[in-house]
Order: sequence, then structure tokens, then C-alpha cells
Amino acid sequence: MSDDPRESAYRWVILALGALTDTIAIAIPSMALPVLFEEIRTDLSLSVAQIGLLWGIGSLPGIITMLIGGAIADRFGPRRALVAGCLLAGFACGLRGLSSSYAMLIATVLLNAFMTPIVSISVIKMVSTWFPRRQLGLANGVISMGMALGFMLGTLISASVLSPALGGWRYVLLFYGSLTLLLSIPWALVRRTPRVFDPATGAPEQASMRQALGQMARIRQLWLLGWALFGIGGAIQGLLGYLPLYLRSADWPPATADAAASTFHLVSMICVVPIALLSDRRGTRRNILIGAGVMIATGVGLLSVAQGLLVWVAIGMAGMVRDGFMAVFITMIMETRGVGPVFVGTATGLVSILSGLGSLIAPSIGNSLAVIAPNLPFVFWSLLAVGGILGLLATREASRAPAAAVPTPVSQAG
Repeated sequence: MSDDPRESAYRWVILALGALTDTIAIAIPSMALPVLFEEIRTDLSLSVAQIGLLWGIGSLPGIITMLIGGAIADRFGPRRALVAGCLLAGFACGLRGLSSSYAMLIATVLLNAFMTPIVSISVIKMVSTWFPRRQLGLANGVISMGMALGFMLGTLISASVLSPALGGWRYVLLFYGSLTLLLSIPWALVRRTPRVFDPATGAPEQASMRQALGQMARIRQLWLLGWALFGIGGAIQGLLGYLPLYLRSADWPPATADAAASTFHLVSMICVVPIALLSDRRGTRRNILIGAGVMIATGVGLLSVAQGLLVWVAIGMAGMVRDGFMAVFITMIMETRGVGPVFVGTATGLVSILSGLGSLIAPSIGNSLAVIAPNLPFVFWSLLAVGGILGLLATREASRAPAAAVPTPVSQAG
């Protein structure tokens, strides 16, 4: 990575824009749905099981798009991918608000989920290109903090503030879609991205999509990381979609139920950068991920028996490590032997195949268990997270690369 002071300063501009993009284009529109579900369910006459399917099915197209989107970002550059991704994701997000039936809502949710991974993967690729390895944990922490901020705002203002102000859930989604469309403008104006050659992997400065996919599919650790995120990510996805409905059904006031979900993201946002910095300074990603996974599994499981104040304790336990886990997890993907900055988009997409499967099936299965007992979904999701921890236990910590292996810019890419 270049030591040019101007480039060193500009990378923080890129990081800020990347975090803002994840906040507006990914996190807010995503977490708006759970708090709007009650309004959507009443408007379209849906059951709790249908809501669970609606929440989980959004992960289905992402299984494909994340892999393709990562390969596209590797091949053509993250800047071009971000411009196109923000335009497509903004359009798809707005279409959800025009849905007049459950079938149409399912279709538009699928379309939106097909587009948004292009944005999230390209932001990860952008960070890996602009930042040296010694700062990757911090950079990914800032990106994850942007996600946490968006998750918090999405749950806090979508139903209680924006829906009454704009005239209903449809206009909220149209508003978020418009903001996402506008993000394509600053990405079109940023500097062209440094293209890198990574001596540690011997990868060419620009690999073909077929070469990238073939090389990443042979790395065992990526599949183990995918399994870990299948369990832990699926548990979190199920929890976030069900928690507002569960608390409201337990006679919590709607505003308090939404505040509980917002608290999950607030404590996550507060803790994400310290967790990321800790992983940089201690030089261990794996142990931090295992510890965070244990806290998530414990917090989710505790919700199955918690009442009153203990509910807030359980939410805080699972929430405080959620985005910190993702920041360190993404950094561990980047540092996996054979990946490097050249293939980080493809590698992240490959891991996301299993992650997307977990996020697809966890809400549907969990919500269906609510027919037996309202607290049973939390037990299922806690056990799923334990399965993810077993995947982390099978991974290996990446050794710290020597200085010569730090990627260096060789040209410019889109």
C-alpha cells in the first residue's frame, strides 16, 4: 500500500463513504422490515409463518449474487460495481413499497435481495484495496459500525417516525430506495481504485472470474468459515426478524418492543470498533470470534426463558458482539492463506453461500416453531449458533504476513 500522505488521507474518505453506503443502502432498508411487519401483516392479511418466510427468503438470491457480485468486484473493480449496485439496489428497494399482494411483495423482496449483495461485497473489496493489513481490523470495524448504525436507525425510526410522517410502510420503502439511488453519485466521483498485486498469493493483478472462483473453492478454511456463519448468522437473522413480533405478542408496548430491537444494534455499534481494534492489537481473530459466538448463542438462548429486565440483559449480551463479530470475521476471510486483496470479493461471496442458506432457513423454521411455543424459536436459533461455533473451532489462525507481503498498488481500476 502506498505511503503517499494524500492517498493515506483519501482512504479515510473512502472508508467514510463505504460506511455511509452500508448504513443507507443495506442496513436501514433491511431492518425497517421487522418493525414494519405488523403494519404489513395487517395491510396484506398475513400470518406469522408468512412473515417468517418473507424475512428469510430474502437470503435466497443473495446466495448466488454474493458469489457473482464478489467475482465482478474482483474483475472490474469495486468503484464501478458500487455505482451500478446502488442504482439497482435503490430501484429494487423502492419496488417493495409498490407491492399490492403477498406474492408481489415476495417477488420484490427477492429482487431487492438479488441487488444489495453487490453493494455490500464491493464495499468490502474497496476496504481491502485501500487499507494495509495492519489497519484491516479497524477499517472493517468502521464499516460494521456503519451497518450497526443503520440497523439501529432502521428499527428506531421506520415504524414509529417515518411511517406516520410519510403515510405508511410503502412510502418508507420508497424513501429508502431514493436515498440509495443517490449514493451512486459520490461513488461515480471518487478516485479510481488502486489495483494490487499480492506477493503472498502470487495472484495476478486482475484475475478472470473463472480463475478466481476455481482458486477460492479449493480453500478448505473458506468453507469452514461459511459453516460458522451459516449457524451464527442464521441465528441472528432469525432473532432480528422475530424479536419485535415476539415482544409485542407478550404485551410489550409497540414503541418499547421496537426500542428493544434498537438496543441490540445500539450496543453493537458502541462495541464494534473496540472489538475490531482488539483483534488488530492482540493478533488473534479466531479466539475473538469464538468468544463472540458463545455470547451470541447464550444471549439468544436466554431469551427463551427471560422476562422483564432479563430480556434486556439477553439482548445486550447477543447484541454487543454482533457487528464486532462480523468485522473480525471479514478480516479473517481477507487474511486466509491464498485469498489476499485480489480475491477478497470472490472469497467473501463464496463464504456467503453457506451464510445465505442459514439466513434463508433459520427464520422460516424458527418462526414455524412459534406455533408450538412462542419461546421455542430462540432455543432453535441458539443451537444453530452452537453449530457455527464448532465450525470456528475447526479453523486455523492466519499467520502474520511479513512486510514484503503487504499488497502494493500497480495500476488503477474502476
